[in-house]
Amino acid sequence: MSEPNSLDFRYAVANTEILVPPTGMLETFGNTLVNYIVVSELMDSVGKCHVRSGRMKLLKPQIITPSAYSEMLLEGFGEEARKYVRWLAEHEDDVHILRYGYTLRRESFSEELVTRPIDAVLADVSKDVAARKDPYLALVRGVDEPWDVSLVRLFWEVVNRSAKKNIREMAEKHLFDQGAAAALAPDARQEIEEAFAAAAKDRSLVKRLGALLQRHGVFSAYEERFFALMKE
Repeated sequence: MSEPNSLDFRYAVANTEILVPPTGMLETFGNTLVNYIVVSELMDSVGKCHVRSGRMKLLKPQIITPSAYSEMLLEGFGEEARKYVRWLAEHEDDVHILRYGYTLRRESFSEELVTRPIDAVLADVSKDVAARKDPYLALVRGVDEPWDVSLVRLFWEVVNRSAKKNIREMAEKHLFDQGAAAALAPDARQEIEEAFAAAAKDRSLVKRLGALLQRHGVFSAYEERFFALMKE
């Protein structure tokens, strides 16, 4: 691990603790607002803390092709936070939701410098958080620089907890199949269209059409059209 004076994302992540995580899940088909309070001790001053509060807007997950997933966009975040996101994308294979296009940005930001020991500040803020009973409010103990990496760490925690629910709900609506259909190569798309045209003229080819759709993994995306052809 790098020394603290390098101020890179690894140091920030190692020294970030999510004291009160949000209990609410991310919306699958809409945006989610997560309120945060990040308390961090100044590195060059004993007994002084920054209390930063604001809001992260997590947009509804989007299914995108791997070629389009070059980097997660973080509007208003620093370079170390961006490096952390790139590192996560390379090392956390089990977190699929990011591949569906989550983005985040900071909103309603405020910052206060408090001259008190950090433990005392955290104790007071914890009481305030508990009293608010907000399922989308998080309390984070982070580093002062680069502090926005602590927000990415919070974001990742929320995504991890919500991913299974989001994936299940998207699968129930066959959104992954539609995404697969959108990602079809032109030759495969043309082959499917020709198979539909042929089956419309010769009903004995309907079964072959169904097998073709299954082979490409897009049957659900063409399901309504397929059964409409059978009814005809």
